[in-house]
Amino acid sequence: MAESHGTAQGATAHTEANGGHKAPFPPFQTSTFPSQLFSLLIAFVALYVIVSKLALPRVGKTIDDRQNAIDSDLAAAQKLKDDSDAALKAYESELAGARGRAQAIGNETRDKLNAQSEAERKALEDRLSAKLADAEKTIASTRTAAMSNVRGIAADAAAAIVQQLTGTMPDGKAVDSAVDATLKG
Repeated sequence: MAESHGTAQGATAHTEANGGHKAPFPPFQTSTFPSQLFSLLIAFVALYVIVSKLALPRVGKTIDDRQNAIDSDLAAAQKLKDDSDAALKAYESELAGARGRAQAIGNETRDKLNAQSEAERKALEDRLSAKLADAEKTIASTRTAAMSNVRGIAADAAAAIVQQLTGTMPDGKAVDSAVDATLKG
């Protein structure tokens, strides 16, 4: 047992660090500064050449292509806007012309209908005037005929009344003059 114990002690003795002093981190070693600066300079130059010769032209070309696409899209949009403005102006002028034509047609139709209505009214008025004149003539002739009959009827009635009252037949001239005086007065 003593030997195994001694072996265990010997194992622990070999794991200890020598002097307890470690080496510094390599980038901080002052002895390697010049070589580190040289390798950094080579890496920077190589990276600059790669980026300036390969990556930057591609990015620049992409930016230029995109700017050209934007400019062409803006130009196309402006052209379409100008075309739509021109079409709108043409539409508005056509609409104004159509309104003018419609108004002229409406005025013409109204004038024709007014003239036709006036002609029909005048013809109807003429027919009514002719019928009214005929009716007045008929009334006048009927009145004249009635009045001439009234005189005869009045004379006959007066003669009959006098005969009934007096019992004698009156003279025809006396009855006629009495009827004429009554009708006039």
